Order: sequence, then structure tokens, then C-alpha cells
Amino acid sequence: MEKPFSPACERNREPIREIIATHFADHLHVLEIGSGTGQHAVHFAAALPQLTWQCSDRPQNLPGIQMWLDDAALPNTPPPLALDVCGTWPQLQVDAVFSANTLHIMGWPEVEQLFARLPAVLAPGARVLIYGPFRIGGQHTSDSNALFDARLRAEAPHMGIRDLEAVDALAKAAGLRHLADLPMPANNRCQLWQAI
Repeated sequence: MEKPFSPACERNREPIREIIATHFADHLHVLEIGSGTGQHAVHFAAALPQLTWQCSDRPQNLPGIQMWLDDAALPNTPPPLALDVCGTWPQLQVDAVFSANTLHIMGWPEVEQLFARLPAVLAPGARVLIYGPFRIGGQHTSDSNALFDARLRAEAPHMGIRDLEAVDALAKAAGLRHLADLPMPANNRCQLWQAI
């Protein structure tokens, strides 16, 4: 198997690291949901050694993630966990959750399940950081995002850029308070919530 590689991860990793360094400064255990290739994990775990960075993804993606973890050989990246948001979640408790470019790939029922299941793994005061494109007030924030959304929906009708207000309603129902909407490069955003 070839080691997976995402050019997008290489482009966005440093701006995201800056956000994580600021907003997870007092946190120790991060669960990454949808680790993809594993590139983000090794970059963030190397730069922020105080964080234990727990990767997770669907079983078919775990071998590629493990290749990145093995090559980096960092002490703060345990083996990746199998996690399908609609399936059985691992038994763990963390004080931070991170996910990048997942909500627009999942179907809306999966997004609902993601937020509904979060309270089971979040410690009191835990923070949740979601990176990706969002619509705000029902509108795309750029022409490029509108085109990207159209491409996603043409590829698979269940995919699409999510409305921040709808996602925040799920977060509120899960006991999370929205702390910040942080603009990022390439018309993406980081949404930050905290467990009440």
C-alpha cells in the first residue's frame, strides 16, 4: 500500500495549527474525528507535544494513517481507532475534539449523529474545533465555495457545504456553546464550541 497524501492537508496545516495552539492551550487529550491520511495528526502532534493526539476514522483508512504515525514515531500519537459516527464509538473521554473537512462529506444524518454522540466522549469544559467551509445565513461565503458545493452535490446528493446555523443548533442540543467563528485561508473557517 502506498502512503496516502493530501495536498490540501499540506496547505492548511499551519494555519490550523496556530488555531489549535491558541484554543487547545490548556487541553491535553484530543480526539480527531476523520483523520483521513494522518498528515494533520503528525504535524500537530509534533508541534504541540503536550497534546496526546488520538486519530480515528473508518476502518479502511486506518492503515494509511498508521503509516504516517509509524514514520513520525511520535510518543503522543497512539494507534488510530476505528470510528464510524453512526456506529459504535470507542470508550474514551477527551478534553478536545478536532475534525477537518468532514461535515460536507458526511450525509446530514451522519452530521446529526456526530454531534449527538459527542457528549459521551467529552470531559467537562472540553472544546470542539471543526474546520471546513460553511454557509452563513444561508449564503455561501465565496463564489468558489458555491462552485465546490455544486460539485459535491453533483457527485453525491448527500454531500454539501453545511449551514453554520443548522450545525450550531446540533451543537447546542449536545450541550455545546459556540465560542468563535474564525475565518481561515481559502474561504474555510474554524468553528469553536465548548462543553457547558
